[in-house]
Amino acid sequence: MSPRHDSRCRAGACKLRPDVPPANLTVRLATLDDAAEIAALSRDLIESGLGWTWTVARVARNIRNPSTLTVVACAPERIAAFAIMFFSDEHAHLSLLAVRPEWQRAGLGRHLVAWLEESALAAGIATIRLELRETNRAASRFYARLGFAEFARVPAYY
Repeated sequence: MSPRHDSRCRAGACKLRPDVPPANLTVRLATLDDAAEIAALSRDLIESGLGWTWTVARVARNIRNPSTLTVVACAPERIAAFAIMFFSDEHAHLSLLAVRPEWQRAGLGRHLVAWLEESALAAGIATIRLELRETNRAASRFYARLGFAEFARVPAYY
């Protein structure tokens, strides 16, 4: 999927301005101390039923990689959401995005994607790619609401 860069909210569609996180959350770049929690969230919320590939070591490599941004939204006691995006010369790739169930539908995922879109635009990148399971209808609707459009299907990708 790739975005159409129109981050305006339709009437009633936004509970949260994309540029303002909820008051009790802090959005920041991830540190190596966050790698284990991010990896566990990936295993439990994204990779369930697929096998675990975003291990602590892989997440840590991405946090250290200067071509990758790993962003976390932190509640007082734990990470509420995270996103990992890789930047190449011509496009960016949203590798992972997860929001804990208790924080879903509060605009947090939208906020993290908007933060990363702004980072891509600042780097001169207008295309963001991602992939998701064909059966993940909720994620498909989420990205469509953000202006992403499907451009290819890869049979048996997952």
